[in-house]
Amino acid sequence: MADPEEHSPDLPACPSARGTGLLPPELRAWMVLLAATGAVEQRLRAVVKERLDVSHDEFLVLCLLAEHPEEGLRMTRVAELLGRPKTRLTYQVACLQHTGLVTRRSVCGDKRGVEIALTDKARTLLREASGALAETVTAALGHVMGPEQCAAMSGLVPGTGTEAGTGAEAGADGEAEPVGASD
Repeated sequence: MADPEEHSPDLPACPSARGTGLLPPELRAWMVLLAATGAVEQRLRAVVKERLDVSHDEFLVLCLLAEHPEEGLRMTRVAELLGRPKTRLTYQVACLQHTGLVTRRSVCGDKRGVEIALTDKARTLLREASGALAETVTAALGHVMGPEQCAAMSGLVPGTGTEAGTGAEAGADGEAEPVGASD
């Protein structure tokens, strides 16, 4: 993670997690998350356009599908997870399909059900861009968060914190397993 002391002077200070204002800790934490999310999204837009040639919203669809690379997801589930209307998602998926990044197919036994999945082309593009995307996220967080927030966020971002923050837990045999792998 970027040095928290490198907080950009032209950006407003991130809300304090401890704070002394009127907000309860839960709302202060939410404000920190909003600031971090906004900073990441703002910086990612340019990198996503340059590396993947898709819009930010289309990139979010690709990210959801990347978490389910083999089986794909139903359109209704993607709309739920993104908090987007299905009509808007239909347009984004049509754009992604036109560029060869996703496939659409009917769900067996459900006339109205549609499942979308990544193509090999999308998997390759995501793999090639992943380093630049990860660096962008790390830099954005480091520029909007104070030292305490950066330390807390480091535990959530893989590869930036301790082993506990890498998304792996020791299994019964002592080997690291992805979280949820034994569910």
